[in-house]
Amino acid sequence: MTGGRLRTLEDLGDLTAQTVLVRCDFNVPLEGGRITDDLRIRATAPTLIELLDGGATLVLCSHLGRPQGRPVESLRLDPVAARLQEVLERRVKKLDQVIGPEVQREVMAAEAGSVTMLENLRFDPGEEANAPAFAGALASLADLYVDDAFGAAHRAHASVVGVAARLPSAAGRLMQREVEVLSRLLERADRPFVAILGGAKVSDKLSAVKALVQRVDALLVGGAMAFSFLAAAGAEVGESLVEPDRYDEVREAVREADSRGVLIQLPEDVVAAPEPAVDAPRRTVPARSIPRGLMGLDIGPRTAEEFARSISDAKTILWNGPMGMFELEPFSAGTRAVAQAVAGAPAFTVVGGGDSLAALAKFELTDSIDHLSTGGGASLEFLEGRELPGLAVLMEGA
Repeated sequence: MTGGRLRTLEDLGDLTAQTVLVRCDFNVPLEGGRITDDLRIRATAPTLIELLDGGATLVLCSHLGRPQGRPVESLRLDPVAARLQEVLERRVKKLDQVIGPEVQREVMAAEAGSVTMLENLRFDPGEEANAPAFAGALASLADLYVDDAFGAAHRAHASVVGVAARLPSAAGRLMQREVEVLSRLLERADRPFVAILGGAKVSDKLSAVKALVQRVDALLVGGAMAFSFLAAAGAEVGESLVEPDRYDEVREAVREADSRGVLIQLPEDVVAAPEPAVDAPRRTVPARSIPRGLMGLDIGPRTAEEFARSISDAKTILWNGPMGMFELEPFSAGTRAVAQAVAGAPAFTVVGGGDSLAALAKFELTDSIDHLSTGGGASLEFLEGRELPGLAVLMEGA
C-alpha cells in the first residue's frame, strides 16, 4: 500500500450544507432485473447514513456490469436505487443520465439532506478512459468527494481517481475498513495463517499465489485452478480445465513455497463427470488420475476433510474462490464443506470474491465471518502489494 495516511471522513470537516459525491460499489448480481445479492448495497449504508446525519446532501455514483461505454437497458441502476431506498428508509431519486445539463439542474435543485443517484457510470466512455472532461463534469456536481467503492480501487477510472484529484476527498467507512483488515493480513496476521484459493483460472490467481506464499503458512488450492497445479506436476487430470502455458509459473510458485516451508495443499480426490450438468453421471476419483472423458468439478470428500483440518488449526484465514461448480447442487459439497469450516473456525476470517460471498449466502453462513471483503480483484491486488490508484489518490499529501 502507498505510504502515508488514508484520509477518512473526519478530514472533511463540517458537512452541513455540503454536497458530497459518493463513489459507491453497487455492482450487484442481477437476474431478470432482480438483485440476487444486496451485500454491496448494505455494506455502504453506514457511510451514507453518517454523511446524511452530518448534514450532507448526497449524489451517488456507481458502475454496474460492463456496458462498454453505451446505455444498456438491463444495466440501469433503477433496481439498486429501489433497494437502497429500502435500506436507508428514505427517498433515493434516480436520474436517467450520468452527466449533462439535466443532471446539473436536478442536483442544483436537490433539497438539503436528499439522496440522488446518477445513472450507470460506464454508460459514458469517459468513465473507463478517465477522460478529464467527464471527471470534471462529475466533480462539478459536488463540494466534496467520498470513495466507498473498494471493489473499484484498482481501476484508474474517472470516478475513482479523476474526481478525487479535483475535490477535497476521503475514504468512506467501508473503504477504510477494507484497508484496515487487509493491512492486518499483510503486516500482522496471527499464525498459522491459512489462505484458500479457488476459482476457474489459475492465470487469474497466479500473482496472488506468488504473493501469498511469501506470507502464509499454508495455501489450500481448489476449484478448476487446482488442475493446472496437478497437471504441472505430471498428474493425469482427464478433461479438467487447465492452462498449460502457465505450468512453468505454477512450478516456480511451488518451488518458492517449498523453499519457505509453506504447505501447498492440493486436492487428493475430486468429484468428476463428463460435463458440468446436474444430471451428468458423476463419481469420486483420485485427483492425480482422472480418467479420460471426465473432468473434475468439485473437490472430493477426503480433500474436504483434509482442508477442514487445516482450516481448524488456523488463527488467520483468507478465502477467495469456490472449490468447484457450487452453483450446481451435485458439485456443491466441497465448497459447502470449506464454507462451514471457515465459518466454524476460531480464527480471524476474511472472505472475498463474488463467488465465495455468493456461496456463503447460499449456505447461510455470512454472519459467521469476521470480514466480508467487497473487493474481489482489488483485495487480491492489495495483498499482492500493488499500488491501487483509488487508494493512492486518497492518501494524505496526494
